[in-house]
Amino acid sequence: MASKPGILSEWPWAKLGNFKYLVLAPFVAHSIYVYSRERDIGYLLIFPLLLSRIIHYQIWISLSRYRTAKGNNRIVDRSIEFEQVDREKNWDDQIIFNGLLYYFGYLKMEQVHHLPLWRTDGMIITALMHIGPVEFIYYWFHRALHHHFLYSRYHSHHHSSMVTEPITAFIHPFAEVAAYYAIFTVPAIATEYTGTTSVASFALYVTFTDIMNNMGHCNFEVIPKWIFSIFPPLKYLLYTPSYHSLHHTQFRTNYSLFMPIYDYIFGTVDKSSDTLYEKSLEKKAEVPDVVHLTHLTTPQSIYHLRLGFASLASNPHTASSKWYLWLMWPVTLWSIMITWIYSHTFVVERNLFKDLKLQTWAIPKFRRQYFSQWQRKSILNLIEKAIMEADQKCIKVLSLGLLNQDEKLNNNGEVYVRKHPELKVKVVDGSSLVVAVVLNSIPKGTSQVVLPAHRLSKVAYSIALALCQRGIQVVMLDEEEYERLREKFTPEDATNLILSGSTGVSKTWLVEDGLSEEEQSKAPKGTLFIPYSPFPPKKVRKDCFYFNTPAMISPKHLQNVDSCENWLPRRVMSAWRIAGILHAIEGWNEHECGNMMFDIDKVWKASLDHGFSPLTMSSAIESKA
Repeated sequence: MASKPGILSEWPWAKLGNFKYLVLAPFVAHSIYVYSRERDIGYLLIFPLLLSRIIHYQIWISLSRYRTAKGNNRIVDRSIEFEQVDREKNWDDQIIFNGLLYYFGYLKMEQVHHLPLWRTDGMIITALMHIGPVEFIYYWFHRALHHHFLYSRYHSHHHSSMVTEPITAFIHPFAEVAAYYAIFTVPAIATEYTGTTSVASFALYVTFTDIMNNMGHCNFEVIPKWIFSIFPPLKYLLYTPSYHSLHHTQFRTNYSLFMPIYDYIFGTVDKSSDTLYEKSLEKKAEVPDVVHLTHLTTPQSIYHLRLGFASLASNPHTASSKWYLWLMWPVTLWSIMITWIYSHTFVVERNLFKDLKLQTWAIPKFRRQYFSQWQRKSILNLIEKAIMEADQKCIKVLSLGLLNQDEKLNNNGEVYVRKHPELKVKVVDGSSLVVAVVLNSIPKGTSQVVLPAHRLSKVAYSIALALCQRGIQVVMLDEEEYERLREKFTPEDATNLILSGSTGVSKTWLVEDGLSEEEQSKAPKGTLFIPYSPFPPKKVRKDCFYFNTPAMISPKHLQNVDSCENWLPRRVMSAWRIAGILHAIEGWNEHECGNMMFDIDKVWKASLDHGFSPLTMSSAIESKA
């Protein structure tokens, strides 16, 4: 909200929370009823119109976040944080307000039931009314909003976002939006008064304002220079994202709506507008120092990406999906088809860690596809292409996340290092830090842990060895794996290995995501399950605790963090991702893949030295099933 919220700042349906769309339910029901009796299709078109506007906005949001992550034509290099995402999560309030106005208008104004599709004179009047009264009134109203009295009570809420996104355009107190809509109705009133209203004049004007609002709040320049070269006076009639961005950073300049002419007339145009515009156009795509290569998890994970729904991306991705995502199955199905066809990684987000530029790239494949023999070759090629692209761009480190470093798939990334021995980019599977995080997650004073794995991975083997060397007993439930470890361990270390069919001793279990319900049922009440795999096990015990997958809390100097990494809490980063950062910032000049392991204590100390902190037991309690 604004620093000193004024009257009518809060939206009338704010207390309804996620049920706010129920406000429209009576009108939708009435529309269906009226259509069934009178066959007036106009009523039925209102809700699809609102839905189409939401989709339109979401396209702009996804495009903007993708472009700013890549960096080309980016305007402002400042970061977006969770606070801004939370403040802007109710951007769709104005959609509900729109719906109410449309329904009331269509219900009360009989003449709109018989509008022609097109009238040229009405289109001309709409354009003239916008260029004249709308732009003029908005300019002076906007300047008034910057008076300290109105600014502190209303407009400061909008200006809290220094770095704008398309949805920023619609983040205003209720009273302010109502005033804007009163201004935007001028063309409709004019065409109604002159009898020149048409479906086209209304629909196209709404679309025009939506496009201009979304475009103007993008944090990347989208208007090409040749347009102004062909027709120079256009600079007075068409604003650009960089033009409006200066209003958010300078506050007292560039007040105009979509047409800068009034800023030029009244002397409020920012002198750096042209310079910033040209600099933004010249800005190339950012080349990061470190890349984390991840992939999609479930079909619905596309909505939880930073490029998806901002409100979902800013919270951990839980096993239970939002109810409205099930209504979007056509889009989900379409995305699944795209993953079968699209053959290139894409940039998900960018971050800044001290002087290191970070990016996250995603393989367009779901978790289930990684276990398909038919998809195996395609996934291997995608990972290889990403590594080679990083090498060509002189990126320092590429860390492999989730199943991109699966031992069965590519031997923890070693396949690529052996195939391309000339690689300059360092390939990191993060195993050393994963082991360190798991070891430091075990409660102090623990003398025995259970390791129920049926097939020990590189990480599980290293954990077992480290625990035995520290004098902590490791209880194995699988005889074959027990014998394998005994053969590899020294006699002294092997004394702390125990083969047992009994599981009721230790309440600390080190597990992987394949832990079955039957195996979990054998654990005593109050057991703490600590995963060492990239994916967490299914939570089936309500009387036990489930720790997060190996991860650490990121320091405050990690910037531009406005989304969660899969199921992890806010500002918590997976150990695999952190490993790549440490590798680059420490200047370690070797790959960490295959059987290669770094000194665990050295890696752990480096993580703490650079500001990362371990998750506490409270995190495990909060994650209780």
